[in-house]
Amino acid sequence: MGRLPTAVCVGESLAALLPDQAAPLEDVTTFHQSIGGAEANVARGLAALGVPAAWAGRVGADGFGRRIIRDLTADGVDTSAVVIDPVHPTGLYVKEMSAEGSRLHYYRTGSAGAALGPELLDDPVAGPVFAAAELIHLSGITAALSDSALELVRAILRRRRPGRLVSFDLNWRPGLWLGRDPSVLQELLNAADIALLGADEAAEVFGTGVPEELRALLPGPSTLVIKDDARPATAMDRTGVTAERPLTVDVVEPVGAGDAFAAGYLAGVLRGYDQRRSLRLGHVMAAATLSVRGDHGAPPPARDVDALLDSAPRDWATATMSVHPVREAL
Repeated sequence: MGRLPTAVCVGESLAALLPDQAAPLEDVTTFHQSIGGAEANVARGLAALGVPAAWAGRVGADGFGRRIIRDLTADGVDTSAVVIDPVHPTGLYVKEMSAEGSRLHYYRTGSAGAALGPELLDDPVAGPVFAAAELIHLSGITAALSDSALELVRAILRRRRPGRLVSFDLNWRPGLWLGRDPSVLQELLNAADIALLGADEAAEVFGTGVPEELRALLPGPSTLVIKDDARPATAMDRTGVTAERPLTVDVVEPVGAGDAFAAGYLAGVLRGYDQRRSLRLGHVMAAATLSVRGDHGAPPPARDVDALLDSAPRDWATATMSVHPVREAL
């Protein structure tokens, strides 16, 4: 297996069909095949920053599943903890584009991702990957997929050990929670070491996006990170509160930016950065993804990233970021 990964991102990966034109689906003649999924996006972002990262999950024994494994492996993500499901197909989403923006159509009922369960932790191949990880990353998407997937999330949060962090991104998807009880999300977030939430999604789930009010609802995590679109992101830990504004960027497509931010922030934590530097790295990764059409944008060269992270407050406040088309990741 080689070197075991430092970070393991657990959840669902999906095949993606991206249209070559902005039009209603019935009028689109050509689609570009790609991959998606929040936890896989975080793993790709971590790997792009040089953090040994794995994605753990299930895919179908089909071409879409093989494409997911192939593409993640090509991006430097360890896929040894991926289970090939002989019964359930790989989930799929189709993007529909218009002048007003993008809409995603999901086809995941009965998918391999929904068949995730706690037995993954004791799998003879996946088990050692989990055991060695310094960080395990989860999200509310996995918790909503099925009862068995929720039990996997709970099992990971219960199996704590010294020196390992568990991060949990709210990733609110209201359509996934139809017929399910979303109140469990407070329990899951409170059981994590690092909780990440968007202010807008937190307002939908908890009735508030105000950092201080969210901290009162979620006292459990050692660090609470609240993302707020074009406004400053806030990190609240046991020592205080840190806020950092995002970079200025020409937004091409917002899908995946939250996952990219999580990857950057978590990479900073694993590198031992302070809160401000970790938030900045999150913003750099988010800007890279906002600048491209796909779910994942490659970061700038390391020297440029370091220059941004080290910049004076005035320089950071006026910094802009653009991504050359050759670095665009679809």
